[in-house]
Amino acid sequence: MSQPFEITVPVLVVGGGACGCIAALSAQEAGAQVLLVEQDERPMGSTGMSQGLICAAGTKSQADHGIEDDADRYYADIIAKTRGLTDPVLARAIADHAGPTVDWMVEALAMPWQLDTGFRPAYGNSAYRVHGWRGHSGQDMVDLLHRRLDDAGVDVLLGARLSEVHADENGRILGVSLSRPDGSVERIGCGALVLACGGFAANHAMVARYMPEMAHARNNGHEGSQGTAVRVGEQLGAMLGDMGAYQGYAMLTEPQGIPVPPGVPVEGGVLVNMAGERFVDETADIAGMVHPVLAQEGDHVWVVFDTRIEAAADYIPEMQQLKALNALKKADSVADLAEAIRVPASALETALAEAKAAQGEGRPDALGRLWGDDMPPSGSYRALKVVGAIFHTQGGLQINGEARVVRGDGSPLPNLFAGGGAARSVSGPAHWGYLPAMGLATAVTFGRLAGQAAARTALTCDEAAFSDR
Repeated sequence: MSQPFEITVPVLVVGGGACGCIAALSAQEAGAQVLLVEQDERPMGSTGMSQGLICAAGTKSQADHGIEDDADRYYADIIAKTRGLTDPVLARAIADHAGPTVDWMVEALAMPWQLDTGFRPAYGNSAYRVHGWRGHSGQDMVDLLHRRLDDAGVDVLLGARLSEVHADENGRILGVSLSRPDGSVERIGCGALVLACGGFAANHAMVARYMPEMAHARNNGHEGSQGTAVRVGEQLGAMLGDMGAYQGYAMLTEPQGIPVPPGVPVEGGVLVNMAGERFVDETADIAGMVHPVLAQEGDHVWVVFDTRIEAAADYIPEMQQLKALNALKKADSVADLAEAIRVPASALETALAEAKAAQGEGRPDALGRLWGDDMPPSGSYRALKVVGAIFHTQGGLQINGEARVVRGDGSPLPNLFAGGGAARSVSGPAHWGYLPAMGLATAVTFGRLAGQAAARTALTCDEAAFSDR
């Protein structure tokens, strides 16, 4: 390039969410000097809009709770949920490394993640393996990770947006250009680059191109998810994978914009449309349920539950927020609830009665839901008005088991790494392969693998090669 870099660092991480923070901390732990850059003045990203939950197997917290689970079982669940259409190398990497990553976060970073026993096995997970920080959310996770960056002495540059990547003729990253809010541009050289700058759910053109069925859906992802990593990767000849994959969600409250916790339908809650009728098995597919919701007449549907189900989800911050906002419609009878949510009482009565009969007889209901010991709503009813939305994309740059970005021919780019929303995940080619809490599982796991590998690459780099840049 014509102008020299102002500074050069061994490892440069772009993105200040869970993936970028974990990558930076891992690279620093491995002995490399790190600079993390984040486009926002206050880091948030998709992590900050999440529940802060991580799907992991074989953790010490699982063992403490007497839960038998391991990487092989986790891998089998990923393959089953994705109908065998995910990348098996990446699935194996997640299965093998998510648990050790959570344990490392707890032990090395003093982060209070524990098995969330309130998040029952569902939607493809065959064991209790969702880990979280009770009473806290994704933004709390981001804030805590940035405190850990400060503790570790990792340099962080906020308000710096990646605008260009500079590479040589062999695809080796030399450095980047960063755009600042005042219009200035900074050029930083690096020995290795980690892209952790999110997916493309907020880029309407890319959503329309890769997942047209969601082109008109509400976006509840971070506005910074503009596909920066995909754009940069394509310029370097990187392969893309599973670009039609995403996490949709059927239960974004209207007008509050707060997700209803997934435990509400798992514990027995049901979805009804404006005709007062159920229309989907609420336990079949946490991400795919968005499509039946979007297909209903009108602009919303309702989640119906009761005080028992409310109590089971009451420890979750989102439920606490919804209650504080007085968002819950309340009624002691089906007729009163129907009046409150403006649906036909007879239809709502029929829907709940059929579900109750199916549960009592131990058979699937008309929509295929097998109730088991769970009870449909019964007395002291509650309802929340919800819409379908897209939360985050699950496709992106193709990586290998070390989180190294690869070209179209499968060969790795020399010193480019990616994770989180920037990289291909393990959800298969569409919405139906998403396992609960997989978004952050891939973020922290591939973040750690990327940081470790980037440090190795930078530390074995010819020092003279990048001191002359």
